[in-house]
Amino acid sequence: MARALLPSEAFFEEMAEVGTKLGRYTLHERINAGGMSEIWLATNEVGQSVAVRLMLNNSLLAFTERKRFLTGAEVLEHLPPHPCVIGYVEHGKIDGELVLVMEYVEGENLKLRMAANDPVLAENIAQVLIDLAEALEHLHDHGFMHLDFKPENVVMTRNGSIRLVDFDLAQPIPNPPRKLDRNPGTPQYMAPEQLLRQPVDHRADLWAFGVTAYELLTFRKPFPGDTADLVLKRQLDRSEFSTPRSLNGDIPAGLERIILRCLEKDMERRYPVTSVLVHELRQALYVG
Repeated sequence: MARALLPSEAFFEEMAEVGTKLGRYTLHERINAGGMSEIWLATNEVGQSVAVRLMLNNSLLAFTERKRFLTGAEVLEHLPPHPCVIGYVEHGKIDGELVLVMEYVEGENLKLRMAANDPVLAENIAQVLIDLAEALEHLHDHGFMHLDFKPENVVMTRNGSIRLVDFDLAQPIPNPPRKLDRNPGTPQYMAPEQLLRQPVDHRADLWAFGVTAYELLTFRKPFPGDTADLVLKRQLDRSEFSTPRSLNGDIPAGLERIILRCLEKDMERRYPVTSVLVHELRQALYVG
């Protein structure tokens, strides 16, 4: 017996063709799909391109999915515009569907760019690292921590500019640090205190920045593992840890020191605020 489609599933079944209308937007092309949402290239009533994110399961029983979707939209709404953070347009119910409308940026995420050995990424790596830190600085300065910072959540355009995306797991920065009610995220980018279910604050994002920078420069993760337990074991004992310069001798010594400080097991030994990280990156990379 065939399963009845949920309302949102029926909507997506019907909108396979280009030109589907959703409020004042016209959907043109599906550009990304995940477990809980899809992102479409669309235009508004005056022909401007936007990215429309639609929640796939909009039923009243999808409590966690709805909460995360709305959290991401509301955090983005409260952030002032920044060149390294995806721009917000609007969010809410449109024609019965839960929608987040954002700036449209033509590009691919850094995970895909790394896999393709993209020369644009290699040529702009110093500026990319600074832009990533500035995106986090902007988020932190306005009271939020991302908690899912990783290459997959950064889009890079053809000219090498970046946008931080996906704020579904973001939370207000606690003072003092506190334990998270839930522990979602990607273990390879999660700080030891997250994996140990200890109190966290914005310095968990600085750990994730260190992992991301290490990976962008060496094409390896500093603490690989298929499970959270294995990742944590490698984070804590470090017997198999290789310093960035041992894998890529072109990395400046100053940049390696920055990455290693971000990857300190004890969050008190990481940067206290992201602006210090940005300042030291600029000095190490001779930018600004």
